[in-house]
Amino acid sequence: MLYIVATPIGNIQEITYRAVETLKSVDVILCEDTRHSRILLSHYDIKKPLISYQKFNEREKCESIITMLKEGKNVALISDAGMPLISDPGATVVKEAQKQGLEYTVISGPCACINAVVLSSLDTSRFCMVGFLPDKDGERKKTLELFKDLQATLVFYSPPHDIDKDLKTLYENLGARKVAVVREISKMYEQVCVGNLGEELVFMRKGEFVIVVEGARPKSESLSELTVQEHIRHYLGLGKTEKEAIKAVASDRNVAKSIIYAEAIRMKENKE
Repeated sequence: MLYIVATPIGNIQEITYRAVETLKSVDVILCEDTRHSRILLSHYDIKKPLISYQKFNEREKCESIITMLKEGKNVALISDAGMPLISDPGATVVKEAQKQGLEYTVISGPCACINAVVLSSLDTSRFCMVGFLPDKDGERKKTLELFKDLQATLVFYSPPHDIDKDLKTLYENLGARKVAVVREISKMYEQVCVGNLGEELVFMRKGEFVIVVEGARPKSESLSELTVQEHIRHYLGLGKTEKEAIKAVASDRNVAKSIIYAEAIRMKENKE
């Protein structure tokens, strides 16, 4: 049996009893970084042979793993944190196990995507896990073209060295949508920063990040057919302050607040 085992994404105590028992019972454990995984395994007194299983050697290791399964061995697959296969290695061996009719199952546990969506305060009724953005600008744009009209919350993973670049790319391609930047999930310095893309977001640039972005709005709900000044008046008429109206219009139109603010100033000048 191949066991796909979720491991803590932050707090080392966030692991299920079944996951610990499974890791103690298998013959071998596949992991991304053996040094990293030993910290968790030592904490729970788990002493099993470890095999490095990373994205760059997935295909190379797949055949030997399938052979172990055919020989009747129990194998656990873990990643450095969270659920294997979700922006982590594992897909190759699972596909091959399924293809060859070998047994495999998932041992439930934490996943950064789910935690971040819940923490974001954005719509949880439907969401789409996009994962890491490609490195090249052209590929980034193509990727976001696929998702920009999706009426579902979008979830992106981002390493600390790319967080500002990723936020800039999302703003340029998706507009001034609501966004939550979530870092260090379940750790001591967990942080959730909520705002709009294109705004200055204040958070520590350390740790692993999940960016949760508001989905596209139904066209029937759009007020974009109004002029910007009519749009501002619409919200002022609903009792919003000028500041609140500007923020709401910027969000509706997916543009920077500075653009709407300039229109609000012109609207005041024309009145005078």
